Amino acid sequence: MSLAEQINEGIKVAMKAKDADRLRTLRGIKSAFMLLQTSEKAASLTEEDYTKALQKLAKQRKDSLEVFESQNREDLAAVERADLQLIETFLPAQMDPAEVRILVAGIIADLGVSGPAAMGKVIPVAMAALAGKADGKLISQLVKELLSA
Repeated sequence: MSLAEQINEGIKVAMKAKDADRLRTLRGIKSAFMLLQTSEKAASLTEEDYTKALQKLAKQRKDSLEVFESQNREDLAAVERADLQLIETFLPAQMDPAEVRILVAGIIADLGVSGPAAMGKVIPVAMAALAGKADGKLISQLVKELLSA
């Protein structure tokens, strides 16, 4: 079952269960998918495109969550946290930070670079290798850390 079908099925289940919070989040996901389907790439959409859309939604929720927590708005943070948890159920499992560190160190060794000036060479390779498996912020942070060491 494709991601779009899973979302549609989830909407039906949430409507029957009268679960307003879950329904709101699923409708937001469906809206993002519909925007994808009406874009220029509509003819060549893959599951990877839908996964990227979900990752974008998850990143938006994480950013909002940080802001709400820094402003002590627990009421809004709780909503974002619940949305994020639901979105993450549709995403592939994320790698452990220790595993990401090992892979990034391997990429740096393979490229044979060192020093902070090499970040521009390492980050695109690391992002491509770990696409969908690790958060971009974490990858960037680890690259910076390993190249500065």
